[in-house]
Amino acid sequence: MAGIAAIPNSVKPKALIYAPAGRDAQVAVSLIEEAGLSSIAAADLNVFASSLKDDIALGVLTEEAVRWSDLKPIAAWVSAQPSWSDLPFIVLTTRGGGPERNPAAARLSEVLGNVTFLERPFHATSFISIARTALKGRLRQYEARAQLEALAEGERRLQTALAAGRLGAWELELSSMALSASATCKAVFGRSPDEDVTREDLIASIHPDDRDLVLERLRRTIDTGRDYSIEHRTIWPDGSLHWTEVHAQLYSDRYGSARKLVGVCSDTTARKTIEENLRRLNENLEERVRERTKEVNAAHQTLLEEVAQRERAEEQLRQSQKMEAIGQLTGGVAHDFNNLLMVVLGNLELLGKHVAGDAKATRLVDGALQGARRGAALTQRLLAFARQQDLQVKPVDLAELVSGMKDLLRRSVGSSISIEINMPTSLPPALVDANQLELALLNLAVNARDAMPDGGTLSISLREENVAGDKGDLGEGLYLVLAVADCGTGMDAETLKKAVDPFFSTKELGKGTGLGLSMIHGLAVQLDGALRLTSELGVGTTAELWLPATAWRTEVPAESEVTVEQAASRLKILLVDDDALIAMSSVDMLEDLGHEVVEANSGSQALELISSGQHFDLVISDYSMPGMTGAQLAQAARDIYPALPIVLATGYADLPSGTDIDLPRLAKPYNQAQLAKEIAKAMVRETAPLPRSGGGDAGGSKPRLSKANDVSDEIGDGTCVV
Repeated sequence: MAGIAAIPNSVKPKALIYAPAGRDAQVAVSLIEEAGLSSIAAADLNVFASSLKDDIALGVLTEEAVRWSDLKPIAAWVSAQPSWSDLPFIVLTTRGGGPERNPAAARLSEVLGNVTFLERPFHATSFISIARTALKGRLRQYEARAQLEALAEGERRLQTALAAGRLGAWELELSSMALSASATCKAVFGRSPDEDVTREDLIASIHPDDRDLVLERLRRTIDTGRDYSIEHRTIWPDGSLHWTEVHAQLYSDRYGSARKLVGVCSDTTARKTIEENLRRLNENLEERVRERTKEVNAAHQTLLEEVAQRERAEEQLRQSQKMEAIGQLTGGVAHDFNNLLMVVLGNLELLGKHVAGDAKATRLVDGALQGARRGAALTQRLLAFARQQDLQVKPVDLAELVSGMKDLLRRSVGSSISIEINMPTSLPPALVDANQLELALLNLAVNARDAMPDGGTLSISLREENVAGDKGDLGEGLYLVLAVADCGTGMDAETLKKAVDPFFSTKELGKGTGLGLSMIHGLAVQLDGALRLTSELGVGTTAELWLPATAWRTEVPAESEVTVEQAASRLKILLVDDDALIAMSSVDMLEDLGHEVVEANSGSQALELISSGQHFDLVISDYSMPGMTGAQLAQAARDIYPALPIVLATGYADLPSGTDIDLPRLAKPYNQAQLAKEIAKAMVRETAPLPRSGGGDAGGSKPRLSKANDVSDEIGDGTCVV
């Protein structure tokens, strides 16, 4: 049967039987099975009453078994059945007739409700027919229950959906105009859930400007059956204005007559507020777009400028890195070249003494010495470019320095070029190396001369500049600007970019090394200053040396200016150098001076000789040696013999930061006279220390300082130019 699926917890309808007498129960079970039901036989009436459930499809009783029994449990269950249930009973009786003939039957009808009496004896077909009829009625009850449960579930889902969507439900009976509204619907119109709300109340709450439109839409929906949909303003009882969206459909009966309007409503105030704000924003959107476009264009222009500035900075960084790499390379090459020149100059000098009577040999030796000294000058320029040459820095009056060079400058530039000098006398001194600055100024003058082959004017001026803030290559402070300007051929932008590159020259082959401006640039940077070039084709070039200014201070004679007599006694000297050629040349020069020399090829070997107890009057050590530097050797030797005189020989001032040792320094390459002079100074220094030269600490500058003689003394003929 189709209705069997609606029976709970069962695949076959059940009949509950109570027939305790004779074979009644067996007969009833057999007939029930034939009618298509399963059966449960109760042992007594209490079991029968407790077995009554919703899944029981039929109850079978015998009249004589319940005639005098307590039927209250059964009556209580029957009266408590849900609205969909009316359990059918079959009562087997021995007497027929109405209540007047069979009072027991009347009592059972009142207790059981849906009961059919079957008088015995009966035919089996009659019982089966009655049982099947009762079963059909029970199955229809199960179907009704399923439909009621489905309706209830749908109602729950509908209410859940309405609550989730914040939708209020309402119905309007068209015949009476009676309104029923949910709590959410009342809240949409500003009413509390327990407040009675009529159609007139809601119509009155609509904004006066929207009311006629709402009523017209309602009439059209009722007349035509078209769906009702509108959004209008509502005034709540507290006077606040809200927006309400309403949707409804017309509900008709099965005859097509309109019965009621069923709909939902929601509060759309928040959405309308957002839409209004958006509308207001859109009203001036074009103006804001124009303003924004201006801002974007300005930002784009700023970005382009920043990109260009970044590209310039990257180009400067690449140039700086290139110059730094070239500087390290040239500095290393110059250092090694100094060592080679040390051997050449020393041996040539000694050789010159042995061929003093041979004119040709003397001439050859002198020529070789002159070439070696030119190599030494070139080395100094390489070291200047690499910013690794020794500097004797002190306060220098630039006006006085330039005035003292007037005659030299005039001879260097020739008679076709006039020199104009503008030197204020009230400016503070600059913290520079005077010899190196003179060489740089001479180079700039000769460059200007070569740029004016037909003559012209060379202008040399001096001014004071105060640098504040970040100026790139210059720190904050006071600077003196020494400017050299010509009115010559000038340079284009590309040539100007390469002007300070080493070995770059616009002169003919053989007329310049390409190191002049590189040397000046390196010197300026080493002095914590800068070289700035400006040039224009056909107009001329101006070179400005920015040099740090310092305060005036009392000059103290430098050690190189103190007269020191050659020590007359024969000294025992420990010579330390890891280069065999340099050591051999130096030993020969020392022995030629009459000293006894002990040679060591490393710092550790020299320290062993000192620790062994041998007496040495003086130690001359190379600075740059593997394993132990000359400074480390000096420190270790002073720990053993604090008064031991020590001289450091170095190719350039490459002492690392933190090397705090006050020793005489002998610059490579040196000749025999310089060697003898440093030995005498070192021996006198230990008995009567001389005042130190001022300048390195003036004005806050941090250039390298040195007591060494400068090779530039040997190139004062003006040949070391670009």
